[in-house]
Amino acid sequence: MNPVLIFRHSPTEGPGYFTTFLDRHGIPWQLIRIDAGDAVPETLNGISGLCLMGGPMSVNDDLPWIPPVLSLIRQAIAANVPVIGHCLGGQLMSKALGATVSRNPVKEIGWGNVRATDAIAARPWLGDAAVPMLAFHWHGETFSLPPGATHVLESAYCANQAYVLNGRHIAMQCHVEMTPELIASWCDHGAAEIAASDSPGVQSPDAIQTDLEARVAQLHLLADKIYSCWIQGLSQ
Repeated sequence: MNPVLIFRHSPTEGPGYFTTFLDRHGIPWQLIRIDAGDAVPETLNGISGLCLMGGPMSVNDDLPWIPPVLSLIRQAIAANVPVIGHCLGGQLMSKALGATVSRNPVKEIGWGNVRATDAIAARPWLGDAAVPMLAFHWHGETFSLPPGATHVLESAYCANQAYVLNGRHIAMQCHVEMTPELIASWCDHGAAEIAASDSPGVQSPDAIQTDLEARVAQLHLLADKIYSCWIQGLSQ
């Protein structure tokens, strides 16, 4: 199998549990470190899937790597190569497909449940999950739905938590890739952002890290469902 291409946009926002999952299933992957100056490939070059991680920047920023990444997303979707986006990655997918990314009504940082909005469309990705599922959040902006997308997840503070497209692509506003190490790092690096926010959707670092192992285990149950569906579309 050709590798899954993973874009990292910030040194603190690596693929986390996503690559743990790929390794467990014997799926090769290649990391493109945008934060370290790695070049964006101009073509798919036989990759089996495209994954986009998070980052502190906005997709509306004038950054030189954004246009070629948007082009690669469009190429992948046109070629039916599965694309998955986490937070900024989901926003990049939306922008690439003609939707908009704008400020969310409130900033959302910490743990919060997500709920299925379309049981039929969500079933391949989430199973028969009729109850809310725990997810992790860290964002101030949100995406709108591109043409042809089906809305599948929402949260109390953000309406568009995930959408699917053509049965093989998924864009998420939430983070399902988190590990205890990533969360601790984000709480450390983001302490000033948390302290400066008066949003009801923002939790303190102490609150975020309470019962961390148990919460991450719940998160990985959600990630396993989503990732298991996504890899079904990878070319062998």
